[in-house]
Amino acid sequence: MAEQPRPPSPPRSARTLPATAARLRGLLAEWGGWLAVVAGAVLCVLGWYGVSGQSLTQRQLPYLASATVPGAALIVAGAVLLAKEGSAEASARVEELYRLLTEDDREGPPGAPDAPSSSRLLAVPGGTMRHRADCPLVAHRRDATELPPGEGRLDPCPVCEPDR
Repeated sequence: MAEQPRPPSPPRSARTLPATAARLRGLLAEWGGWLAVVAGAVLCVLGWYGVSGQSLTQRQLPYLASATVPGAALIVAGAVLLAKEGSAEASARVEELYRLLTEDDREGPPGAPDAPSSSRLLAVPGGTMRHRADCPLVAHRRDATELPPGEGRLDPCPVCEPDR
């Protein structure tokens, strides 16, 4: 039987386009946020400078309406853009941690009961629980000792569940 040729892989630039677009979008949001904060601060300073030269409230209102209020709005909008960018990174990290915690790394067909990988039971001196030898709580402890068969006065570990 003749081997079928593999379809050509897409060019490298096409494979990295989504990642590049996401990175570019993130950079634009970050720079746009900083630009909005700086522009807002400049407008607030100009509004304050204009208000400071007027003693009557009626003459101060145009400076407040045309510079200070829009400047404050730009500062808030820039802060929102910057916070959104930071929360996107945090969300990606949380998603990765969730995936790592929930991925099924057991071997065997799905739905098959977990067989204990070790019939040896261990205990730590002064401890109150018995553990399987492969339990992550005692696997690297040098002071863990093997329990004789039938030792039932210690509680089972909730992590490795030695009675299962």
